[in-house]
Amino acid sequence: MHHHPQSFELRPGSVRLAWACFLAWVLVLAVLWPVQAQATRIKEVAAIQGVRSNALTGYGLVVGLDGTGDQTTQTPFTTQSLQAMLQQMGVTVPAGASMQLRNVAAVMVTAQLPAFAQPGQTIDINVSSLGNAKSLRGGTLIATPLKGADGRIYAMAQGNLIVGGAGASAGGSKVQINHLSAGRIPEGATVEASVPTPLLEGSSIQLGLNAADFNTARSVAQAINAAKGAGVAMARDGRTVSVAVPADPGERIGFLADIENLRIELAKPAARVVLNARTGSVVLNESVTLGACAVAHGSLSVTISSTPQVSQPAPFSQGQTTVTEKTDITITQQGGALMQLPVGAKLADVVRALNSLGATPQDLLAILQAMRTAGALQAEIEVI
Repeated sequence: MHHHPQSFELRPGSVRLAWACFLAWVLVLAVLWPVQAQATRIKEVAAIQGVRSNALTGYGLVVGLDGTGDQTTQTPFTTQSLQAMLQQMGVTVPAGASMQLRNVAAVMVTAQLPAFAQPGQTIDINVSSLGNAKSLRGGTLIATPLKGADGRIYAMAQGNLIVGGAGASAGGSKVQINHLSAGRIPEGATVEASVPTPLLEGSSIQLGLNAADFNTARSVAQAINAAKGAGVAMARDGRTVSVAVPADPGERIGFLADIENLRIELAKPAARVVLNARTGSVVLNESVTLGACAVAHGSLSVTISSTPQVSQPAPFSQGQTTVTEKTDITITQQGGALMQLPVGAKLADVVRALNSLGATPQDLLAILQAMRTAGALQAEIEVI
């Protein structure tokens, strides 16, 4: 018996049906994708009040440096600290003894004590030079107590520094890569005392929004009520949402884990332009709009050049050689053509219109302020 291979034929109707299904899926993705992209979790816009880290600071000594420590003649506190430490170890330094140390540096140690940190756990620390040490590379931090704002000791720091740089100098020449007067010690401090948190106290907790916004506060409360029941959450103001939580500690932790992962839809923020006059940075958010206006921007440059001229007297004339300065001042003004900018209802239109001016970021600092004053830029300007 012979088996003949089967043949498949694509009919025009089936091809059209496949294309219709494909286009339908593309349309569904195009509709749903922006919604998913704009949704965010509650944990990204709010935090539980009272659950936060605490800053710790301490003063200590770094030893074992390769001749790059503090110059003790200019930093007497380094010598005093070392003498105090040696006395605690039973070593008495003769009075008036000159201690020319090159391998010791006084440092400030900083760290963040996380919420819920318990005694015995370790945290990362930052070590920064306090004197005029050339480098902390290769140094070891001696046991340093870290204190909080209340003056209590919450951690003890000690360990070998990691400095992400290198350098060398000789004969007045110096080569340096990165920063050498600060380093880091991963897990360099051990927690000695914990900070109590009010998470398990009371029948409710307060969610603090990262930015004051009434719409966001309402969205957070609505998302929690939709997931946990009506009346569980209530927006107190534009930055605080009160949430009723279970009394049992285990259920309370699970309840908070659930609500912080709820997704909410954020409304567009208020139109704002942020200017940094020091760096020339300009940032516009998506709500910025532009009205029709005309802008003419030119540049004005002033050049001052000074040339020394020497007047040499004739021989045997009893004259003196004099030096005078010849100064030339030039003012150059480059005119800018008057350009009409169209109405921009979207951020892309505003960017396209500003790019057409051909202005530098420093010029935009002045142009945007002038537009705001003229009423063509619908945005709040913030200078940082």
